Amino acid sequence: MQLYSRKDGDEQPYWKAGPFKLRLPFIHYRWETAEMLQALIMFVVSLGMIPLLEKYLGLPYEVALAYVVICGIGFMLPALLGVPLVPGWITPGIPVVLLFLGNFEPGPEAIRALFALQILVFAIFLLLGITRLGSVMVRIVPNSMKGGIIIGAGIAALIGEIETGGRLANTPISLVLGSLICLYLMFSVSFRALTERVPLTRKIVNYGMVPGMVIAILVGIATGEYKLPDVQFGITAPAFDQLWQYLPFSVGFPGIEVFMLAVPTAVIAYIIAFGDIIVGQSLMQRADELRPDEKIEINVDRIHLVSALRNGLHAFFAPYPGLAGPLWTAVAATMAERYKYGRKAMESIYSGAGTFWITGFLALFILPLVSFFQPVLPIALSLTLILTGYICLMVGFEQLSSNTERGIAGTMGVVLAVYGAGWGLAAGAALYLLLERTHLLHFSPSPQPAQQPDEAE
Repeated sequence: MQLYSRKDGDEQPYWKAGPFKLRLPFIHYRWETAEMLQALIMFVVSLGMIPLLEKYLGLPYEVALAYVVICGIGFMLPALLGVPLVPGWITPGIPVVLLFLGNFEPGPEAIRALFALQILVFAIFLLLGITRLGSVMVRIVPNSMKGGIIIGAGIAALIGEIETGGRLANTPISLVLGSLICLYLMFSVSFRALTERVPLTRKIVNYGMVPGMVIAILVGIATGEYKLPDVQFGITAPAFDQLWQYLPFSVGFPGIEVFMLAVPTAVIAYIIAFGDIIVGQSLMQRADELRPDEKIEINVDRIHLVSALRNGLHAFFAPYPGLAGPLWTAVAATMAERYKYGRKAMESIYSGAGTFWITGFLALFILPLVSFFQPVLPIALSLTLILTGYICLMVGFEQLSSNTERGIAGTMGVVLAVYGAGWGLAAGAALYLLLERTHLLHFSPSPQPAQQPDEAE
């Protein structure tokens, strides 16, 4: 139960706070048991950032855990401030960010570079949120280049897992099995048909990646690909006392040349994030149509402002390879699926999103859970990246409506995945100007792609 109740057809109760709408659990929305249980497993994905923080920034495990806790604070902000989306990283951009970080030595140099990148992403979100120019910026990018960015991110995500010495080579059984199960449960045409006949399968779908991840973890431990966890009891101890040594205030702020190097990656990260906003908007509009008892407000400017706050928080107190994105697509989609079953299933879209990440934040301090998942953190990140790669390729090609666009996007995607954001953008722009434009010096809005049917439906 909650203090304030919603009348059918109204917006969920809130406290007005400037451009934001404050909503608190037990006051403005009820606690959702299903989302709490899901978060107690899915929070392991947020822990999956720890290996990247150790490898690319040179952080000790306990300091990396402190970074993750700060990320958890950011994850709670959207539902608190009036955004109905389930937030995550800019996941398709992670491989591109890692290509950028690969140019810097792990330690102070990489931390400064990541600060430069994340503060640029913060500035883009803030500027476009205040001026309401976000949709304009993305609209002027040609479809072929938008598709190339998404395809390139997908290729980079898959290459990072399947390359020689990658995690697929080291843990083939658990990773292949977990990936196939996740893909089958989330995208299979035959399984979707099965959900219409078998009630149990509908419940499985509601948990998204969880079944595949749990099976992959158990198989990985059983086959010896991962060590048995050393389960400990108590409360975790993130090294907040050491955190200051690994922040820009101590390691120094980057020079202008590092900011210039970070610009292409920051632009790509924003374009990918804006694509997530569009996906989230579509999910919420569909949910709003199915549930007339609640009016769901999708305010794109508020999404930009909250994303800016989260990236600013990270830049100064926990520079993050995942950056701060507006949507965790897999969880948002499964949550929207459960939401459509009515008010008894989920009282409000905010109760689902709010419960999920508050639970995910609290789980970071539950030592038995964290210590159990610690040996298998790489598989959580790997499954996330493999699913991201698949979704990026699927969505990227849906952007394209002609063979010329497909050729430009495919070539740009490969260059981006292999050589990084700067060369990828340059290749895409050059190919667009030379091959796609009918008048080289006459600028007009790029045509919108024809609506493509969803093959999974």
